Amino acid sequence: MRSKAPVRWVPSLWYCEFPQSGVMGVMMIELDVKIGAKDLYDYMLRHSYNSAAGILGSCFGALLIVFAVMTKQWLYLVMGLIMLLYLPWTLSVRSKQQVLSNPSFQQPLHYMLDGQGITISQGEESVQYLWEEMHKAVSTGRSIIVYTSRINATIFPRKQMGDQTTAVIEMISTHMPPAKVKIRS
Repeated sequence: MRSKAPVRWVPSLWYCEFPQSGVMGVMMIELDVKIGAKDLYDYMLRHSYNSAAGILGSCFGALLIVFAVMTKQWLYLVMGLIMLLYLPWTLSVRSKQQVLSNPSFQQPLHYMLDGQGITISQGEESVQYLWEEMHKAVSTGRSIIVYTSRINATIFPRKQMGDQTTAVIEMISTHMPPAKVKIRS
């Protein structure tokens, strides 16, 4: 039979005291997040430059610049710079357009992390992703990104999480296999 552990509420965090050890652990975290253009750009940039195409494009652009310097063929310098600067520029433009045109970015998202997974709700709509369905969790200097599929992800901007950042990282690290978690604090 399962023992009922005393539960106390701290704004947006549910704690449970485990009777045997007296240790406090986070059971549930709730937070509201509004994804902005910079948050989306951060995700898109990380996702693009960690793919084969992003890496190859960057390497090819850098090689063109090196070739231009060695041969003094400045056309290669221009081509190399275009190769290196095109992707970040287009991602910036796309992230701004997406935030302005997609209705789901107009209102804050309500995230609830618990032992089951991550529940995301907005208005009347709600979707839950189970921890075992998550592909990976990574971080950038700006956000924590939990991939719900190979290309789709849930973005947790660090600035908006504030003092809950550590609890969110702990919750993700506790419920996902260590091989899938690549988060720097």
